[in-house]
Amino acid sequence: MSVRPTAAPQPPPVRRTRARRRTGVAALAAAALVSAAAIAPASAGIPAAKTPVPASYPQVAAKPYMGWSSWSLQSTNYPGVNPDGPGCFISEKNILTQAHALATKLKPYGYEYVNVDAGWQLGGDEYGRPVANPARFPRGMKALGDDIHQLGLKFGIYTVVGLGFDVYRDGNTPIYDAPGCFTRDIVYPDLRTTNGWDQAYKINYASPCAQKYADSIAKTFASWGVDFIKMDGVGPGSWKGAPDDPNHNNTEDVESWWRAVQNAGRPMQYTLSWSLSHRYADTWKANSNGWRIDTDVECYCDTIVRWTGSVVQRWWDVAQWVDDAGPGHWNNLDALNVGVGAMDGVNETERQTYMTFWAINSAPLFAGDDLTKLDAYGLRLLTNREVIAIDQAGVPARPLNQNQLQQTWYAKNADGSVTVGLFNLADSPATVAGRFDELGITGKAKVRDVWAGSNTSDVSGQVSATLPAHGSKLYKIYPNNLGAVSKPANVKATDVSRTTVTLNWRPSTGATSYKVYANGKQVATSASTSVVVTGLLPQTQYTFEVKGVDGGKSSEASAPVTMLTAKSGGPTRYEAEASTSTLTGNASANGCTLCSGGQKIGNIGYDASVTLNGITVPTTGTYLVKIAHTDGDTSRQSMLTINDADTYWVNYHGLGDNDWGTPQVVYLPVKLQAGSNSIKVSNPNGYIADIDWITV
Repeated sequence: MSVRPTAAPQPPPVRRTRARRRTGVAALAAAALVSAAAIAPASAGIPAAKTPVPASYPQVAAKPYMGWSSWSLQSTNYPGVNPDGPGCFISEKNILTQAHALATKLKPYGYEYVNVDAGWQLGGDEYGRPVANPARFPRGMKALGDDIHQLGLKFGIYTVVGLGFDVYRDGNTPIYDAPGCFTRDIVYPDLRTTNGWDQAYKINYASPCAQKYADSIAKTFASWGVDFIKMDGVGPGSWKGAPDDPNHNNTEDVESWWRAVQNAGRPMQYTLSWSLSHRYADTWKANSNGWRIDTDVECYCDTIVRWTGSVVQRWWDVAQWVDDAGPGHWNNLDALNVGVGAMDGVNETERQTYMTFWAINSAPLFAGDDLTKLDAYGLRLLTNREVIAIDQAGVPARPLNQNQLQQTWYAKNADGSVTVGLFNLADSPATVAGRFDELGITGKAKVRDVWAGSNTSDVSGQVSATLPAHGSKLYKIYPNNLGAVSKPANVKATDVSRTTVTLNWRPSTGATSYKVYANGKQVATSASTSVVVTGLLPQTQYTFEVKGVDGGKSSEASAPVTMLTAKSGGPTRYEAEASTSTLTGNASANGCTLCSGGQKIGNIGYDASVTLNGITVPTTGTYLVKIAHTDGDTSRQSMLTINDADTYWVNYHGLGDNDWGTPQVVYLPVKLQAGSNSIKVSNPNGYIADIDWITV
């Protein structure tokens, strides 16, 4: 969850350059998007991480966990779920009812965690350790955990980062098993606040008493039989914790809690919430078993979710996290609400797409529905063993590209097969295709339609399907002949100068090195999956291909990438705030210390836009355009309109911590005409990132 545990959701104040993403998402699902890797942001303000403690129980998160969580039901206004007002669902009776349903219906398929989210706690004991609300959990949490364990299930619990106001008690609360330590010793003298709602005092980990406090709570949870801990309100992330906001940097809390959990004497997963900042990914990986990459999936409305209000944004926000997930720590896309059609708030097509995307990304699969009311379709979705196996294989998918709403996501598996998801995110039917050469597949293959449970032999060239609005297909592709070395997949140009082009690609199975070709001639060799091709001519079109190599064995060439090098004297930078740019609506120049020229254009979106004029190239063709932007949100998207004609969309990976002053760069191929061009940056249905410059 990402709302205050004791109240209805309260969104933060909105500014045009920093608006919390709730509006405009629906319209984003009607346009094409381009996503490219962002340059790593500056690390200023990031404290040095302590040496992480090795995981004492690595098996607890060897695969993405599966189960059920209470928050989706607790947060919904669906009739009858919370009859006494928001948040009243959670209770011992209701949790055990769901646990029995999980054990009966879903446990045989691997679902095992019963996670009690916010609302179970009421204050703390004499040592400031959490205690259960007796009105909701009259027998306490250990008794609840015992009952869950008797069903062959595992028990999860919720906590919030920081020291709760209610247990501070004028600083006089003693810390358990820490003689001479009191709550006044673990906070800052000015009682500064922290967490996503500023509902706790920030803990000062320079005090040895602070670790003792984390230890005391972790051991309390262990004594109750807890198997899973969710810590909420963690920053940097969720639009707080930028380098100039140290009070919302909870990396020391996370490091301390990780140590406490590893030393608590019981295997317990430790996960973080809610929308974590990607620039701290290394800290999260070293000190947790997973993290939420986005805000709540729940819509806080009369259903649990809505496609356009909460689900579809995951396609854009998870892309920058793909390489961070793996055994021991997973990208959490939030609850999976596909089991009860009327309550879910998404139609059957969207429910299948929802399940498919979670599975292909190896996200934790935890339902949020009322499990006593699963409909037949929802039960089929949640219990498809092949789909579950794709999730549990732990190979997160990545987008082949995001330059259309018709997207192809894929994962290359250890056995040589390729898992492919086709997604139509548009609001009308469309054909979606995944080309074999771009997927690194050579020759013919058997194609398994996973949801249909059918096979097609000797398929060549591509997989494709005409899909309804928000529809999907899930395939496993098995090449007929694997070969000693597989074809490189997803070759992309990520930087271009007058005489160089930088290429990246996905690894080839069996390759020990790679040969790179330009216009049919070998121009480079690389031991890694990237290369800077040098010695090229300015303003010249090149077609690049890559082959995987192992000794004397070589793969077939990759799909070609065609690109023009920059003109003589280029690449040329065009400042968004230049006098030649055209601004509409409320778009305006804003100061930005780290931006080129000390300025950027912000407040872009809805009726506000910026058009960069006079972008001149001597030859018509495809150019690699770089866009420098600042984005403190999780991600934002904008439309690029070239010469009032061709339209592209670009996905700006955000820092997620409200830092609107650190520029990042995205790349995308754009077709330009010989002579002067204009590029309009806009989004008629939502706010976008602030724009610093464009280079061609």
